[in-house]
Amino acid sequence: MMKKYTSILIAFFISFIVLSQNDRTVWVNELTKMAKPVLIALANDELKETMPIEQSSFEYGDRSTFAGLEAFGRLMAGISPWLELGPSPTEEGKLRKTYIELAHKAIYNAVNPKSKDYLNFDIGNQPLVDAAFLAQALLRAPNQLWHPLPIETKQLVINAFKKSRTIKNVPYNNWLLFAATVEAFFVKFDEGADFLRIEYALNKHMEWYVGDGLYADGKYYHWDYYNSFVINPMLLDIAIVLQDTSHPLKGLYDVILTRAQRYGEILERQISPEGTYPIVGRSSVYRFGAFQVLSQLALLEKLPKTLSEGQVRAALTKVLIRLHQSEGTFNEKDWLQIGVVGHQLKMAEPYICTGSLYLTSLGFLCLGLPENHSFWTSKPEPWSMVKVWGGDPLVKRDSYKN
Repeated sequence: MMKKYTSILIAFFISFIVLSQNDRTVWVNELTKMAKPVLIALANDELKETMPIEQSSFEYGDRSTFAGLEAFGRLMAGISPWLELGPSPTEEGKLRKTYIELAHKAIYNAVNPKSKDYLNFDIGNQPLVDAAFLAQALLRAPNQLWHPLPIETKQLVINAFKKSRTIKNVPYNNWLLFAATVEAFFVKFDEGADFLRIEYALNKHMEWYVGDGLYADGKYYHWDYYNSFVINPMLLDIAIVLQDTSHPLKGLYDVILTRAQRYGEILERQISPEGTYPIVGRSSVYRFGAFQVLSQLALLEKLPKTLSEGQVRAALTKVLIRLHQSEGTFNEKDWLQIGVVGHQLKMAEPYICTGSLYLTSLGFLCLGLPENHSFWTSKPEPWSMVKVWGGDPLVKRDSYKN
């Protein structure tokens, strides 16, 4: 048995020996490839003119009104930790400088009522969602995406976020966290935060906790990846903001973190030796966003003790390649296309359009760790399912946590 497992491990390390030296390059290349058409178009005030809009169904009407803010807000929430590293003399640092400059121009056009690309922050319910993702981006990269902005641009951002407050009758589920995340922005960067929205969202999600790192999405638990797309990550980001206040709910941070760590363990165990994972439930076309929690925990240097940096990086890199390098993921101009593995139009729900797909960027959060961080320099290690399906006699069982 040990001899058999040794041969499997040898095969594992051979498959990673070249890639492990370039994991970060793979990640940066995939992130910037995805970001480039969105940021260049919006920086040039041409996003509405040039962005293709694809949707599989018009059951919920034409989604093009929301596509711009969806693409921009979600992309920025994922790329922001990498941008927060700032410019540097390295090739990657020079590339970051370019993308930071594009982001500043894009932010201005997105929130400037006089620009052609002024985005929708208040018509329909959907803008609340993506205003929250844009707010999350600013929370994750204050030194590069907020503080350097001109006073005029900052005020325009504040005005746009205030417009999202007028959106009423939102779903009684994870959407509560969108309103709370916008308010977390006001807590951190401006006066006049509506703490009631934060308190309501946090208290309801404490009620909706079902155990094992998972929250119900409102009254019912849904077997999908919304605990990684939205719930655990936004709870964490809101709780982090509250740490700099005297608010009594700041004490929830440790509970929220512990639960996210447990869910991170579960996510890691979803990754097969081939880099696949169960495609189940809503919004599967959000692709790599399904692993936001793992990437976020790595970024915060809060991975559970059961997971090494080397195994998490190896597992996520394998998934990233399977998802983003599949033929059909991008069109000929590098805009994302609907699908999980390549172009699969029928995989989308009626609320999905091209802009929605940029939630995949949320899996890239760990790029906010610098190039010389141990997450990137440590040797790749077999992750849980490599050990299990490889017959490792020392592999340990999973265990439930309340």
